[in-house]
Amino acid sequence: MIAPELLLMAGFLVLIVVVLMIDLLWVGRNSHVVSAKEAFIWSGVWIGLALLFYLFLHQWGHLLHGINSPEKLAVVQQKFAPGLRFKTSGFESMLQEYRNYMSLTYITGYFIEKTLSVDNIFVILLILRGFSVPLENYKTVLFWGVLGAVVLRFIFIFAGAALIHQFEWILLIFGGFLVFQGGKILFQREEETKDPHDYAIVRYLSRHFNISKEYHSNKFWLRLDGRLFLTPLCVVLVLIEFTDLLFAMDSIPAVFSISLDPFVVFFSNIFAIIGLRALFFLIANMVDKFRFLNYGVSILLIFVGLKLLFHTHLDSIGFKPAYSLLFIGLVLIGSVLLSVLIKPRETMTD
Repeated sequence: MIAPELLLMAGFLVLIVVVLMIDLLWVGRNSHVVSAKEAFIWSGVWIGLALLFYLFLHQWGHLLHGINSPEKLAVVQQKFAPGLRFKTSGFESMLQEYRNYMSLTYITGYFIEKTLSVDNIFVILLILRGFSVPLENYKTVLFWGVLGAVVLRFIFIFAGAALIHQFEWILLIFGGFLVFQGGKILFQREEETKDPHDYAIVRYLSRHFNISKEYHSNKFWLRLDGRLFLTPLCVVLVLIEFTDLLFAMDSIPAVFSISLDPFVVFFSNIFAIIGLRALFFLIANMVDKFRFLNYGVSILLIFVGLKLLFHTHLDSIGFKPAYSLLFIGLVLIGSVLLSVLIKPRETMTD
């Protein structure tokens, strides 16, 4: 007999893949630049699904662990919800208390992950712009990036968040890289562009794979003169997946501090991640319309890098995700206001 946990997990993953495929193959069957309206609609779809799953846990969350007796409830509570103290004695009422606790920790973890994932957006934007990815290809590469993130986080969460303790030095290297890149973007001229082949990661991959110099529509690989070539879009996809894995090392332990239930941690992470792409396009469209927002992005990249460099100290002093959200909001609002109040020189002379 198949465990209910496996059935529900399989159903959940099928639902996510179906909705993603509808978005890619039906709504976005042709490569195009995603508008702010489309991004807003899909943000609403993903947030709505996340809230519906909250209602599911509130009514039927016990099915995830096949709780059908007081004995099984006691075992699950001791293993996954040791902080829960029952105020009632009847099985049905205790079961409702457990579902309330489970749904509350899920939605709390979801908002924490949603807040932390905003940092990821600006790093992805840095990668896409640094590699001069055509705007019409953003949607395709982010689709596969999100799908890959679902698989990677499934492996990461259920393998154990303890991995972060073994590879903590990676966060320091990545933090230094973000500070460097953010500072470079802050001071470089707008007309400056960089050939994707100038990046160290591309030079490394070039020694092991054939990489084409140009983008070929939304293809990740192709054959030229009988030889297999990776496109720069494939390199960008690898970097996005690597970036998400690094951010997962920071965000997943934060959600584990809310709940010890790996299913709750997984669901809260995935619902936040699958909504990341739509949120990215909302912010990316803002960057295109407000000229000072690009400087705001570079400041936020430096901020994210410093967070990673000093994450141990920040954790020790109780630095909360809400503080990051507040700083991000202030920088974004300030950048938009400056763009509105300070007109371009050409406009001022008209």
